[in-house]
Amino acid sequence: MRILLVEDDRMIGAALEQALRDAAYAVDRVGDAARAAAALRLESYDLVLLDLGLPDSDGTEVLKSLRDRGLDVPVLIVSARDAIESRIGGLDLGADDYLVKPFQVSELLARIRAALRRRGGSASPIMGNGRLELDPASHEGRFGDVACRLSAREFALLQALLVRPGAILSRAELESRIYGWGEEIESNMVEVLIHSIRKKLGAESIRNLRGVGWMVDRPG
Repeated sequence: MRILLVEDDRMIGAALEQALRDAAYAVDRVGDAARAAAALRLESYDLVLLDLGLPDSDGTEVLKSLRDRGLDVPVLIVSARDAIESRIGGLDLGADDYLVKPFQVSELLARIRAALRRRGGSASPIMGNGRLELDPASHEGRFGDVACRLSAREFALLQALLVRPGAILSRAELESRIYGWGEEIESNMVEVLIHSIRKKLGAESIRNLRGVGWMVDRPG
């Protein structure tokens, strides 16, 4: 899953970026509205974390702009503005949630998981296709009777496949869900991660279409 983090405070932004990467999200961080708008034109994101007090424009303008363009990406506002009018205004402009600073990272991650579940149309906290299951809260994977905890990048790769069961994802598509801007992409990392997941959960957990990409089976 790839997240755009829009936060102008460098210390807060760096701490949130690290926490999100530790939780297996690929993160692109920008510090103003102009760069946020540019990122949203260039990349496809699964969720946007949006501060409101940006140096060049109010964050609500970013939110209004992306909704005016018809982008349905979930937006979670993270702001020090705690007035009820600010919270209502942000939600009415199209935000999916509003979290007041300061907050616990664990709560932020839970709200992100909830927003991603809603976007995926599922009320269940567990992702799965019937045989393969993934728990975003614990990073535990299960295939049949075999269960184990996955590393952050193993989890990120398997999650990307389970978001689109039956779809074949190329190496580049998987890399885009694992790495954010500025992270060095190791040339064979996708293959290494898939080998490790198959070793933990079973060879049939992920299917390889040689020369094309990888997939997990559709439900049923």
